[in-house]
Amino acid sequence: MTGYSVPEKEVKMNMELIMQYVTYVLMAVGLMAFVVSGITQVIKEMPFLVKLPTSAVALVVSMILCPLAVIIACQYFNIVIVWYYVFASFIAAFIVYLVATGGWERVTDIWNRTNIINDLRGGKPRFFMPAHRRGD
Repeated sequence: MTGYSVPEKEVKMNMELIMQYVTYVLMAVGLMAFVVSGITQVIKEMPFLVKLPTSAVALVVSMILCPLAVIIACQYFNIVIVWYYVFASFIAAFIVYLVATGGWERVTDIWNRTNIINDLRGGKPRFFMPAHRRGD
């Protein structure tokens, strides 16, 4: 036996487990975005926050709630809190902020403006080429 091969059933189970975890992460991001959006709308009407932009308030709320949620989840499930959990929660806070403030539209706009995907009509690559130079 020259090499180790993974049985097909074992690979399938691993892919199912990965898809399950991806679904959990997407649900958590959606739930956190809903909570951030709700809290932002409630506290935005406070007298000292009225003059601040709503997106700045949402970012601060997200930066507070995401690490707090990770710490609470680790305590609930008896998981030892490691520094990279907290670090990852700050990165996740930006994603939650984008979702809570309608950022997916901005992300798709940026994606569409970069034109990285080949033009399906002509098959020509359109890497960062302005529309007037593409001939559209």
